[in-house]
Amino acid sequence: MQELVTLECTEARKEGKPVSRYLTTRNKKTVTERIQKKKYNPHLKRHTLHKEIK
Repeated sequence: MQELVTLECTEARKEGKPVSRYLTTRNKKTVTERIQKKKYNPHLKRHTLHKEIK
């Protein structure tokens, strides 16, 4: 069963910039913990850690 989740940048708010968000899916049965991925933040112009939000 695939679930749609939102990933949000963790570093942008600390620097006072707009956050970047990405939509992705995860398998709810096999992945029970929250997802963390390195994604590109266009406002900071670099790759940052994005964590799943609810």
